[in-house]
Amino acid sequence: MTTRTKAMDTRKLLMAALFTAGIAVCSQLMIPLPMVPINLALLAVYLCGAVLSPAYSALAVGAYLLLGLIGLPVFAGLQGGPGALFGKTGGYLLGYFLCVVLIGLLRERHLHTLGGRVLMFTLGLAVCYLFGTVWFMTVTGLSLAQSLAFCVWPFLPGDAVKIGLAAVLVPRLRRAMPTA
Repeated sequence: MTTRTKAMDTRKLLMAALFTAGIAVCSQLMIPLPMVPINLALLAVYLCGAVLSPAYSALAVGAYLLLGLIGLPVFAGLQGGPGALFGKTGGYLLGYFLCVVLIGLLRERHLHTLGGRVLMFTLGLAVCYLFGTVWFMTVTGLSLAQSLAFCVWPFLPGDAVKIGLAAVLVPRLRRAMPTA
């Protein structure tokens, strides 16, 4: 491995670490609600998936989940530990990983246009919602209608804003980090 290759790998790992930290910070920028807080973590996940390569974006989100699992307070409301990751909202946290993997699969085809990015992020959100809501229903025993009322409907306007913001920011971030 050449020195240049090592420097590139180091840069990619550093970018993944920065996105891990960004997801943790965005998780704290929140509006608390009774069952599931509104936060900016998905915005950071979208940006991570679109800016980093699929492998490094999965690494960044996986590292975020691992940090929370071992107890660091990186989840919304400064939560951490197995209880937070595997509790009623844990499916949405694990859904971040599924979201970034889906973005990684779709990015070659959809990254180059605004509409493509909006579609890609919307599909990522749908996967996160699906997994998280099924998890929430399983853990809480609530019906689909109740779970949607707590976990999906209140979040749609904010998630639309996050998707739009991410779709606009991605080209600028990719230009700033061309080798990420």
